[in-house]
Amino acid sequence: MSIASNPTRRLPDIGGATMRRFARTTPGLVVAVTLLLVASCTVAAVVCVAGIHHRITVHDNVLRNSEPFAFAAQNLYGALSETDATAASAFLSGGIQTPAMRDRYDQSLAAAASALADVAAGATDIDVRTAVAEITARLATYTGLVESARVNNMRNYPVGSAYMREASSLMQTELLPGAKRILDGGLATLTVEQASVGAFPAAGLVLLAAAIAEIAVASWILLRRTNRQFNIGLVVAAGFVALAIASLVVSTRLAADDIDGGRAVGVERFEHLAAARILAQQARTEETLELIARGDITALEKKYTDHIHELLTELEAGPQPAADAVRQWTASHDKQVRAYLGGDFATAMAQAIGTDPDASPAQFRIVETGLRAEVERTRTAMRATVSSAGAALAWAPAAVVLSAGLAATAVIAGMWPRIKEFL
Repeated sequence: MSIASNPTRRLPDIGGATMRRFARTTPGLVVAVTLLLVASCTVAAVVCVAGIHHRITVHDNVLRNSEPFAFAAQNLYGALSETDATAASAFLSGGIQTPAMRDRYDQSLAAAASALADVAAGATDIDVRTAVAEITARLATYTGLVESARVNNMRNYPVGSAYMREASSLMQTELLPGAKRILDGGLATLTVEQASVGAFPAAGLVLLAAAIAEIAVASWILLRRTNRQFNIGLVVAAGFVALAIASLVVSTRLAADDIDGGRAVGVERFEHLAAARILAQQARTEETLELIARGDITALEKKYTDHIHELLTELEAGPQPAADAVRQWTASHDKQVRAYLGGDFATAMAQAIGTDPDASPAQFRIVETGLRAEVERTRTAMRATVSSAGAALAWAPAAVVLSAGLAATAVIAGMWPRIKEFL
């Protein structure tokens, strides 16, 4: 019966059978091993380079987005607290506010608005955008309450102090907690991304180690099939793969060391300093509200004392001038409280908002200025360590690709003479 008369009959798979028979021969096995080793070196290089490029991308994102967002969130938190503190001080100064006090309030309010814009621009999460929108709306309510307090204070209406207390309550219970959540989220993201930059490249190292193991197995196969104890090409290839491993490990270790150092002098210290700024401003607000209330100051005094205690705890690692100024500020506040409880309101006012270098305003400004400068120094140091980590990773892709490429070339160079023996 012809093939044409029986279309269901298939031709023999001559090519497939030939390839299977060839694969079972020594030259076929040598060719298969060569192709496997070259493929292993290539795949390992691709995976390693992809992992390194991912970490470099995360590193770039830290410098372009995550760190600026965390800094903007810290500025937002600080500017809102400063706004509340300056508004209370301006109110306490009486119906006719000094231009300097009004300017400080306007500047802190403008700083809060600017920080809100920066946070909104850097926000990629819908929850953050929602929080920014809520803060924006409540900030408008807050400024309206402060303005009502100021107008009533100018007319000597007692209701002005009620407006001021309501404004401060809105700031402390809604605006600041919202800003704190944004800051905490930004710092958490920054910490995770920094850790990712120095992450251990497990997948790449496993594949490179597997390539060395395959080279060892290939050497054993050649020994069994050709009775040649060493293949120089395979030995050289193993050396190049080991060089790729060393490049990957060294670059990762350098990057991880920079990131670890950055967390110690950067994110962790940044958190302490940001918390210290807020605590100082909240203590300042409580200090002025004590005199605005014109009543029992027990609850406000407890809040002030708690804030100062927490502030000194945050400042245990410095800066020392700020910690010293806090102690002098506390001494001024104690004079204020004694004068207030003794009925000497003029002296209490002088300690709270006076121009004496030893009074609370001067000491608070030393604390605030010192902390602000330290935040900037910490930020600079943190960005420097992240940049250094990026530099440690930058050369690794080229080193890995070159080493893997040379390893694949050495495999071919070492196996080709064995293949030619059977041609």
